[in-house]
Amino acid sequence: MATMSYGLRDSRTMLRRNLKKAVRYPSLTLTVVIMPIMMLLLFNYAFGGALGSGIGASAAGGGEYIDYVAPGIILMAATSGALTTAISVCMDKTEGIVNRFRTMPISRASFLTGHVAGSVIQTMISIALVIGVALLVGFRPDATPVEWLAALGLLTVLTLGLTWLSAGIGLVAKNPETASNIPMPLTFLPFLGSAIVPPDSMPTGLRWFAEYQPFTPIIDTLRGLWLGTEIGNSAVIGLAWCVALSIVGYVWARRTFTTGAKR
Repeated sequence: MATMSYGLRDSRTMLRRNLKKAVRYPSLTLTVVIMPIMMLLLFNYAFGGALGSGIGASAAGGGEYIDYVAPGIILMAATSGALTTAISVCMDKTEGIVNRFRTMPISRASFLTGHVAGSVIQTMISIALVIGVALLVGFRPDATPVEWLAALGLLTVLTLGLTWLSAGIGLVAKNPETASNIPMPLTFLPFLGSAIVPPDSMPTGLRWFAEYQPFTPIIDTLRGLWLGTEIGNSAVIGLAWCVALSIVGYVWARRTFTTGAKR
């Protein structure tokens, strides 16, 4: 019990450290927030007319194209947050702070836990900002409070999984530049799903990839919760992907950190 108490105390200390660091150096967080907002404005105002008429009102839940594209771009805010985690962990590693922490009488798990918890909080704030911008430019969900909670819960679990995965990337990357490049495909993977257009409109090979990649069922679930479109089994598949990412990311990050400590 005492060991768990010390672990929680050390994790809270690391969480405060990372949140203060994010406030003191906000440029990386702002860059991650700006990218999905720019994508949202670009697809809504530059391409929305052509793409919206192509997919039809039924695919957008009976509304405008902004209603179709917003859930995918909001999810993109979660994938973009992975960059900050990988870079932050890698910076601590390359600057020697990790080795210093290893020599101190603190919980070994607290370093990663503090990073992950801090990144999840930052990413969820970023998601809230992107949702706010989407509402300002015409996104009109008709979800109930319960459906809103379900959508935010799904985004939180996804963010947790991506953050643990990114923590592992930060530990294996040789420098912050590499750490920022490795998670980049995660940021744009939603575009190869149902974020921008329905997979049915894609060529056969790309359509197969879009239908079976992790983000498509998550986007479809968010769209169904917010706009009332059919969800089917997407919720179960999407949640399963989120849980799988969390487990794989956690095990990999913890094992990588522990292995590094033994060298």
